[in-house]
Amino acid sequence: MNDNMPKMVDAYHHFTAACFEGGALSEKQKHLIALGISLFANNEVCTYYHVQEAVAKGASEAEIMEAVAVAAAVGSGHSMAQGVTRVQTALDSLGVAAPQ
Repeated sequence: MNDNMPKMVDAYHHFTAACFEGGALSEKQKHLIALGISLFANNEVCTYYHVQEAVAKGASEAEIMEAVAVAAAVGSGHSMAQGVTRVQTALDSLGVAAPQ
């Protein structure tokens, strides 16, 4: 991609570098957040990258595993919420009543 679109690739790298700079959140915290998002998105490459970066920024194994647990909670909460809302709406639209 860099051969065909060097300006875009350079702009992307500048953007992501700025996003991961320390600010109100530390670089470590940002990589832990990105790890959770990577897991939720099932993005293997980003998962490995953000684990590596979180460790490089001082994250402990316990902090990384807590980020994994939060991602799991969000992922299962997402499935539960959709089951309660979208699936119930679909069942209602089909006239399927819950058993009494």
